[in-house]
Amino acid sequence: MEECGALLIGDFTLKSGRKSPYFVNTGEYKTGRQISRLGDFYAEMIKESGEKFDVLFGPAYKGIPLAVITASKLSEDGIDVSVSFDRKERKDHGEGSYIMGHTPKDGDRIAIIEDVTSAGTSIRETRALIENLGINAKITALFISIDRAEKGTGDLSATEQIKKEFGINVYSIATANDIIGYLENVSTIQNASQYAAKMREYLKEYGV
Repeated sequence: MEECGALLIGDFTLKSGRKSPYFVNTGEYKTGRQISRLGDFYAEMIKESGEKFDVLFGPAYKGIPLAVITASKLSEDGIDVSVSFDRKERKDHGEGSYIMGHTPKDGDRIAIIEDVTSAGTSIRETRALIENLGINAKITALFISIDRAEKGTGDLSATEQIKKEFGINVYSIATANDIIGYLENVSTIQNASQYAAKMREYLKEYGV
């Protein structure tokens, strides 16, 4: 993340309104090598999770390349899953579909792939898309790159909220604590240890 510029250190205002000393932007993975390596990490996490699913769904927009590269990497290990993603804007020409790639069907087990932990927004939206298709399919898991390990709207973490509300597990490649350890022991970012201390303070207030 540091090499690619996806790990940003400083002062950032999140959607929640919280003031965070760091921000993760997977939109900064720009080259074929970077995206390929990220796909390797996602694929390895998915294999370690033991989750079984038929469809890897990437919510527009950041989830789309994540779903494509991860499914490709899984196929190299003999795990062939379908790829599906949505449009933000529905087409008014051609087939007019708002689902691209595989269209979920009855009995599909669907896993969602995203960049960072959310409050379950993507799951709600994906579930609404599936319901609009009038099929009986199940969302089985959520795969993300970073778990910020923060409280959601209550005392539970965002990932715990997702598990409680939707009955699915959330898996991450790394966590906020992994980033702290990296900043303290490995990073060459100027004043990295000071930002690690700020992250610890941040998590004292908002973490779980």
